[in-house]
Amino acid sequence: RTGLKVFTTILDKPYQTGRKVAEDFKATMTIVFDDLLPQWNYTAVPEVQVI
Repeated sequence: RTGLKVFTTILDKPYQTGRKVAEDFKATMTIVFDDLLPQWNYTAVPEVQVI
C-alpha cells in the first residue's frame, strides 16, 4: 500500500507567532529523518513531561 499519510491536530486557541525556541530545547529535541527524502520528511518527537 502506498500513498500520502497525513496526521493533524486541531488547535482551539490563538497561536502566538514570533516566539523563539530555547537553545537547550533545540539541542535535546529528537528528530527522526526519513530514509528516502530526509530534507523534506522528518518527525520531531517531543519529550513527554509527567507532572
